[in-house]
Parts: sequence; C-alpha cells; structure tokens
Amino acid sequence: MQHLIDFKLIFTQIPTLLQYLPNTLMITFFSMIIGLAVGLVLAIVKLNRIPVLSQVVAVFVSFIRGTPIIVQLYLTYYGIPIFLKYLNYYQGTNYSVNAIPALAFVLLAFSLNEAAYNSENIRAAILAVDKGELEAAQSLGMTRWEVLRRVTIPEAFVVALPTLGNAFIGLMKNTSLAFVASVVDLTAEGQILAGNSYRYFESYLSLAIIYWGLTIITEQILRLLERRLTVFERASELRVANHDQQSGLNRFFIRKRVTQ
Repeated sequence: MQHLIDFKLIFTQIPTLLQYLPNTLMITFFSMIIGLAVGLVLAIVKLNRIPVLSQVVAVFVSFIRGTPIIVQLYLTYYGIPIFLKYLNYYQGTNYSVNAIPALAFVLLAFSLNEAAYNSENIRAAILAVDKGELEAAQSLGMTRWEVLRRVTIPEAFVVALPTLGNAFIGLMKNTSLAFVASVVDLTAEGQILAGNSYRYFESYLSLAIIYWGLTIITEQILRLLERRLTVFERASELRVANHDQQSGLNRFFIRKRVTQ
C-alpha cells in the first residue's frame, strides 16, 4: 500500500520551490516600495484636504479596501488590455497588448493595493508626530517641505514601522495569488509540482514551511530595524532626563547657598 503521506517529498521538493523565491521577493519589494511612495502622496493629499483630489483619494481607498485583492488582480489583468484596445480604436494608436508582460499587471495591482492601505497607516503616523517638534522646526526657519522631509516623515516612519512591517508580511503571503496572472512564483510552482506528482498535500505543506520561514526571518529583521531606529529616541530621552536631573541639582545647591 502506498504511503498516505510522503514525508521525504515534503523536504526534497523545497529546493525546487526555492528557485522561484526571487520572483516572490521581487513582487513583494517592488510593490511595497511603490505602495509606500504612492501611499505617502495619498496621505498628504488627505491631510491637506486638497479640493477634488482628496475626494478622489477617498473613493480610491474605499474601493481598494472594499474589494478582494484577487478581484483587483483580475480587473487589472483583463481591464488594461481592454483599455488599450479602446485607446487604439478611438485614438488611432497601435499599442500592443501582448507586449505587456504579465508581471506588470501583478506589480500594478499589488502596488495600488498597498498604496491604499499604507496611506491610512502613514496618515495616522503623521498625525501622531509631536506638534511641538513641528513648531520648533518651523521656528528655525524651515519651509513646509523641509519640515516634512526632515522631521515629519522620519518621525512618522518610526511610528508606522510595526504596522508597515505587518503589511509587508501580508503582502509577501498575498503574492501567492500572482498565478492568476500567469506569473510563476512559489505557489504557482507548488501547484505545478503537485499536478505532476498528485501529491497536493505534500506540495502545499512544503510551501507552508517556506512561507513560515520567510515570515520568521522578516519579523527578526523588522525587530532589529525597530531597535536601531528607536535607539536614537531613547538616547535623546536619556539626555533630556539627565539635563533635567542636573538642572534640579543645580537649583538645589543654589538654594542651599542662599539659605546659608
């Protein structure tokens, strides 16, 4: 009788699956970077309540957060070719739909999805920045752009780092849906191996081990990054505390001399 579970296969096919790890990481990193950049712009638009643009951003964020990512992938994968065909027909252009790589649809869908969610996280982090620091920066003669670049964004990034880290981990796992756009990543290769061997449980368990390991590594990197970023804040707080303590001692000795 054939073994119900091939434990050896679970581990022997992991190296084959890892050959497609670069595709998964590329989608994750590029989508996160683009999503952060676009999300920052969306957050600034909403915070400044720019007419028309803020309403457009609100509708966009609401749509992205209100629809599943797999639906957004399908809309991107099928919608962009339709748009290009209409453009070719009405504008007389000759854009080739087949020339667009499938990876471009995946990156666009994931980037827009991350931008919508990150915009809310960034907006909340910016609102959490101490107003006193902003006023101090402005009193030094900094422009609004300089305050945003040198004070607001660095401070907000530290505040938003745990949330953004969770978003990064979620994005890395969501890249498993890239196969709907014919992009072969870890999950797609796992499905191919399972279809060849008819060992679906073993293949998906191998994938689970890989994603679990990636999540653990990412969490450790984020913890290290968070410690590095917050060490400056702790040092600043320590300097302030020491300064207050020294000022208190000085005032005590001054009062003592006066009473003597």
